Amino acid sequence: MSEKRIYEYRKEVPTHASADVVVIGGGPAGTAAAIGAARSGKQVILLEKSGQLGGMGTLGNVSIFMPIGNVTGIYREIIAETLAQYLPEGHDTSIAPQYSPFLLRHYLNEKMKKEGVQVFYHADFVGTVREGSRLSAIVASTREGLRAFEGRQFIDCTGDARAAIDAGVPYVSGREEDGLTQPMTLMFMMQNTGKPVTPLLPEGCYTYNDVSELPQGRRLYWERNSDGTLLVNMTRVKGNGARIEDINYAETEALKQVFSVANYLQRNGFETYVLSHVAGQVGVRETNQIKALYTLTEHDVVGGRRFDDVVAQTNYEIDIHSPDGKKTTDERKVSGYDIPYRCMVPDSLDNLLVAGRAISATHVAMSSMRVQPTCYALGQAAGIAASLAIDGGLACRNVPIGELQDRLVDQGVRFIK
Repeated sequence: MSEKRIYEYRKEVPTHASADVVVIGGGPAGTAAAIGAARSGKQVILLEKSGQLGGMGTLGNVSIFMPIGNVTGIYREIIAETLAQYLPEGHDTSIAPQYSPFLLRHYLNEKMKKEGVQVFYHADFVGTVREGSRLSAIVASTREGLRAFEGRQFIDCTGDARAAIDAGVPYVSGREEDGLTQPMTLMFMMQNTGKPVTPLLPEGCYTYNDVSELPQGRRLYWERNSDGTLLVNMTRVKGNGARIEDINYAETEALKQVFSVANYLQRNGFETYVLSHVAGQVGVRETNQIKALYTLTEHDVVGGRRFDDVVAQTNYEIDIHSPDGKKTTDERKVSGYDIPYRCMVPDSLDNLLVAGRAISATHVAMSSMRVQPTCYALGQAAGIAASLAIDGGLACRNVPIGELQDRLVDQGVRFIK
């Protein structure tokens, strides 16, 4: 068929559950948003498209926390309860602990039960129900078909701004000059057996003999614990993970690269290691950024800008894996900066916030703020802000910043002055 047809699909969707706050996406931002709202006394529904919480930290095996220079709030709590040996005495310290994605998955399941958050697994976002300037429900695809989840406030933590975009919030993708996004990576782990192993290379894979031939043109891995687990970040596939054809190609190409890189490592310094775990899906660094009340810029990041409505802080470097297929990475140290609440607030909706990597930020700024600890911080702020909006009968844009920051402090957040 040469012409693509457009179909109009109508269906009555029953409501499955209702809550004060509905969070879409169970990654770092979503889990922290759910906790932040629940600790503010709200009934919370958390919708997760997969069978596990943790986002790329568990699903994508990105099982290392990048250093952000502020170990605080819910993120600090997670470190204290799962990786106590890495917990710094003060909050204004950088740590980069490697962790077990399997243990984090279990921990988050138990955490949601303790916090009273109602989690719905295998609930994939389908659409929003909008009435004027407010959302009234989210429609999700579940094991029982399409179901609606009603709420008073909604927080989009999908990473791709799926709910916000569906509701009409303007957005951009990739770098300003051509829309290209950072490439995708399939993470994997290798295990030290303590004895020589036979390198494995399945049919159709690549033979890498030199560092320059590797997908990233470099060796990038971590083995920070004493259990012989090597975490490898060395695959790279050009494309936008929010596009059908790009993600289809990435899933198969990245897996070929995994076997090929593992084979290279087995021949170059890791002769006793076997491939022990491959993430269930490719990791996506960058897709869509909403246009909110404020857009975080490269100038803000490199200039160490401070904001009156600060809700998160980081000094993680500018970290841009080349969007155009080159084997390069733009890495630039930064001294530390604030992320303002306004980056999470769409102008056109009264009861929707966006937390996580899809906040309003330029391509360069996003490369710094996108890591897991920062997403936990943004999610916690969004959960509290949504609760304050309910308490005051306010639009999200009118949440009192001083009260939001006070509530963050009450929940263990400390800001670097």
